[in-house]
Amino acid sequence: MDSSTASTSEESAGKIVASRSSVIQSSRVCGLSVFRINKEDLQRKLSIPKYLRHAIRDSIRSKDVNAAVDRCQEGSGGGREAAPDGPMVVFVNSKSGGRHGPELKERLQQLMGEEQVFDLSDVNPREFVDYGLVCLEKLADLGDYCAKDTRDKLRIMVAGGDGTVGWVLGSLTELHTQDRKPVPPVAVIPLGTGNDLSRSFGWGGSFPFAWKSAVKKSLLKAITGPVCHLDSWHLLVSMPSGKVVDPPHSLKPTEECSLDQGLTIEGELPEKVNCYEGVFYNYFSIGMDARVAYGFHHLRNEKPNLAQGPLSNKLIYSGYSCTQGWFVTPCTSDPSLRGLKNILRMHVKKVNCTEWEQIPVPKSVRAIVALNLHNYGSGRNPWGSPKRQYLEKKGFVEAHVDDGLIEIFGLKHGWHASFVMVELISAKHIAQAAAIRLEVRSGEWKDTYMQMDGEPWKQPMSKEYSTFVEIKRVPFQSLMVNGL
Repeated sequence: MDSSTASTSEESAGKIVASRSSVIQSSRVCGLSVFRINKEDLQRKLSIPKYLRHAIRDSIRSKDVNAAVDRCQEGSGGGREAAPDGPMVVFVNSKSGGRHGPELKERLQQLMGEEQVFDLSDVNPREFVDYGLVCLEKLADLGDYCAKDTRDKLRIMVAGGDGTVGWVLGSLTELHTQDRKPVPPVAVIPLGTGNDLSRSFGWGGSFPFAWKSAVKKSLLKAITGPVCHLDSWHLLVSMPSGKVVDPPHSLKPTEECSLDQGLTIEGELPEKVNCYEGVFYNYFSIGMDARVAYGFHHLRNEKPNLAQGPLSNKLIYSGYSCTQGWFVTPCTSDPSLRGLKNILRMHVKKVNCTEWEQIPVPKSVRAIVALNLHNYGSGRNPWGSPKRQYLEKKGFVEAHVDDGLIEIFGLKHGWHASFVMVELISAKHIAQAAAIRLEVRSGEWKDTYMQMDGEPWKQPMSKEYSTFVEIKRVPFQSLMVNGL
C-alpha cells in the first residue's frame, strides 16, 4: 500500500470513529464492555426531514407523485435543510416474530417517527419504490439538495423473516432494471423461523426483544455497517396446464416464457403453457422438504395460535415432518414418497461452461436443494466446507454468496437430513452450477412440491407433458448491509 492510500484509509477510519463516538458512550460493567447509545444523537442521524417524510407518505397514500411533490415544494423552503447522515426507512412484518411484531413496530416508530416505519400489511415495498422513491427523485431533479442527499444515502431495514427480506430485495430490483441508482442496501432485524439470510450477513438468528437497547443498536449498525453483494436467482416455471396451488407472493404469473434455446427439449410440447416466475436469494428446493414446509404453512395458517415464535415453530415443524413419511415411509407404494429420480431429469451449466450437461439424480434422493448461501435450515451449512483436494477432484470451487454459482445437494430421508442439520455429515453433493434446468414428468405422481426461500407451493404435474423449471443468475447483484 502506498503512502497516499494509507493516508486516505487513516482519514476514512478517523471519520468513522468520530461519527460513532458522537453516538456511542462506552462504560465498563463487571469487566464487560457495554455500549450506551444516545437516543437523541441516533434520531438526528436517522430522521428524514419532516417535509420529505410527509411527501413520501402522501405519494404512497394517494398514488399521485406529482401532487405530493407540488405540495412539498410549497412548504419545503427549497430543500435548504441538511439531509441526515444515515436516512433510513423500515419495513416491518408485524405478523412475524410471534406476538413481538407489533411491539417492535411501536418501538421503531417512537425512535424514527411513523412516516419512516411501514407495516407491510399496509404498504408493500413495491409501492415505496414506485411512489416514495420516485417522489424523492423528482424533488432532487427540481433542485432539492436535501431530497437528493437523502435519496443517495438511504438505507432500508427489514424486520421479518427470510421471505420478507426477499420480498423487499425483489422490489428493489426494479431500480436496477430502470437504471435508478443508487439502490439502497438492506439491513435485517430477524423475526422469522430460520433467518438464514439474516445469519449470512451478521444479523443473527433471532432478535433479543428483552434487551431494550437492541433496537437502537440494530439501527446504528444498519447506518454504519459495510455493504456486501449478494447473488440472486431468477426462477421460471413452464407448465402444460393448470395453475400453481397457493403460490407465494414471490412467484407471479408471466406471459413471457422463453426457456434457454441451447438445450433441446425432447418429446412433444403442449400447444399452450402457463408460466410463473420469481427470484430467490437463499435456496430453491423440490421434493419432500418442500412437502413438509407446505403442510406446516397450512397448519400454521389454520391454527395461528400455535405460531408464537421461532422456537415453537421449529418444534411444530419437526413434529409435523414425522407425520409426512419424511422419517419413516409408511407405504412405499405411494409415489409421492419415492425418490425424485422417478420424475426428474436435471441439466446444468457448470463453472465457465456454456453448454448444458445432464447430471444423474441419485435414486436415494427425495429432496434436491439449490443453495446460494452458507446457511440453510436455521444456520446449518449442508454443503459443508470441502477440502481443496475434494473440490479439485469434483470440479468445484469454494462457495461464496457472490460468485455466480449455486450449490446443488440432495437429502435422502429425514434421518439423513437430521444428521446433515446437526453437521455430523454433509449432504449428498450433486453439482455446482451457473444455471439449472429441471424437467419434471409425473408418471403416477399427481403433483410435487417446491419452495424458494421458505415459501412453498404445490406444483401440479401432467402425464403427457413435462413441467420445466429453469434457474439462472440475475445479471445484477443485491446489496446487503453487514451487521457484524
